[in-house]
Amino acid sequence: MSDSVNQPSDVPLEESTKVPVKWLTLDKDNPRLVGSGKIAGDATIISELYRGEELSELLQSLASNGYLDIEPLIVELTGDKFTVLEGNRRLAAIKLFRSDSLVDRVFKVGGIKIKIPEISQENRATLNRVSVYRVASRDDARAYIGFKHINGAAKWESFAKARFAADWYKRGKVSLVLIAEKIGDSHDTIKRMVNAIYVLDQAAKDCEFDLNDRFAPRFNFSHLYTALSRSQYMEFLGLGPAWTTYNPKPRPIPQHKTGALLELLHWIYGSQEQEIEPVVWSQNPDIKNLGLVLLNDEGLTVLRATNSLSQALASIVPPSARLSDSLLKARTAIRDATNSLRGFDGRDQALIDIAEDVSESAQTVYQRMVKKKAELNAG
Repeated sequence: MSDSVNQPSDVPLEESTKVPVKWLTLDKDNPRLVGSGKIAGDATIISELYRGEELSELLQSLASNGYLDIEPLIVELTGDKFTVLEGNRRLAAIKLFRSDSLVDRVFKVGGIKIKIPEISQENRATLNRVSVYRVASRDDARAYIGFKHINGAAKWESFAKARFAADWYKRGKVSLVLIAEKIGDSHDTIKRMVNAIYVLDQAAKDCEFDLNDRFAPRFNFSHLYTALSRSQYMEFLGLGPAWTTYNPKPRPIPQHKTGALLELLHWIYGSQEQEIEPVVWSQNPDIKNLGLVLLNDEGLTVLRATNSLSQALASIVPPSARLSDSLLKARTAIRDATNSLRGFDGRDQALIDIAEDVSESAQTVYQRMVKKKAELNAG
């Protein structure tokens, strides 16, 4: 290990070298960052990392143990500093300990109040210099970083996987099939995720859609790439059945369908600024149900008017189907209650009252159905 260097350019390539932390900068193109095009500086990056990756455990570990310099950060020289390509969470935590003003700036830009634990002088001293492994370019680190975070011990969320693969592919040197092989992931999954990234990129450019404006703190990327693989969504957006290819193109959505794209993203993710709640809260069954509504004129009209998926779905499902579904669910619930009767000791009158109400409702349904059948037979 080399550690006798006076400036960043002295650090040799492909060797582990100890350098001052002040030489290191966070990577604004880190695949973990949602909406990375609007990243302005350390405070914004750390805000995004904390929101998506939760740095509190890492901060506590540094406070208790100091920096365990086991695995070097992977860096690339950019100007007179090193950009950290691998190890941004570690560097973010170190920076938070080293700068009180940074904690305040994170709160200002992201509204996140990070509590920094107490740290001894001995452990704080380990945060001044860390080992780095310098590569000549980002490309030289891609295969290692991709495998580690996609199928290795430190797996990324699906959005980070997709952004990493898409950025690699956009450089035009490696096919999507080869990227999938290098990072050890399913070809079809990578293909679908990268195509979804192209859709998000188009939404940002053509519709001014901002991922950071989503309603929920967590960005559920899988909702989108799962939806885009369904025929109803493809038809709603004007996409052909073979739109997801191993050679994705920018702006896959036809221009006359960009309004529909913005509508769909608001239904999936909502908008804080416009006070639009998403109608998709879970992938199952909401993605399936929204797909059913998209191609039904009446259901789509109700959805646009109410922003309620349940009301829109009710408008397209025949009453007979809703009755059948309700009865089957009620029968299952009653059987579950029957199997749990041993847990009732006879003391709770409120439960007896509820059971009485259930019994009366069941009798009403049964009697009306029997009456209608009698009328039908008589006719």
